[in-house]
Amino acid sequence: MDASIQNILEDSYMETVEEAMGAGHPAEVAHDEGITAAAMMLAAMEGIEDALARSTVASLALNPGMLNEH
Repeated sequence: MDASIQNILEDSYMETVEEAMGAGHPAEVAHDEGITAAAMMLAAMEGIEDALARSTVASLALNPGMLNEH
């Protein structure tokens, strides 16, 4: 995966996590929603299966604590 795609996925994850936590969801739920959003984006962009996209995004080790880094 090239850096530009990884950045897009990180942005998708972070935006979704921020929205979910802003709506009062716990970090675990926000994380799952972020992984799902980024995986859906990857699947659409690359034309890969949902399960592969989800495992690929999960391998990026994204987490809600990264919100403080942005």
